[in-house]
Amino acid sequence: MDQSKPNCDLCALPVEIPDFTLNTKHGLKRFCCEGCLGIYRLLHEDELVAEIYCPSPQVPDADLGS
Repeated sequence: MDQSKPNCDLCALPVEIPDFTLNTKHGLKRFCCEGCLGIYRLLHEDELVAEIYCPSPQVPDADLGS
C-alpha cells in the first residue's frame, strides 16, 4: 500500500479521491468512496458536526425605471 495516501476510515482502503470527507467530533474523517461515507454517516450520526452553510450576500436589484 502507498503510505502517502490516507486510508479510508471505514474500510481502510487507500483514499484516491479527497472529496469524500465528514467533519466529526473526533476530527475529519476520510473515505475512499461515497458508499463508505454514507455507511459511516448512518452508523455514527451522533458524532457528526453540522456543516454551516453561509450563502453569498444578496445584492438588491437596482431600481432602473423610476
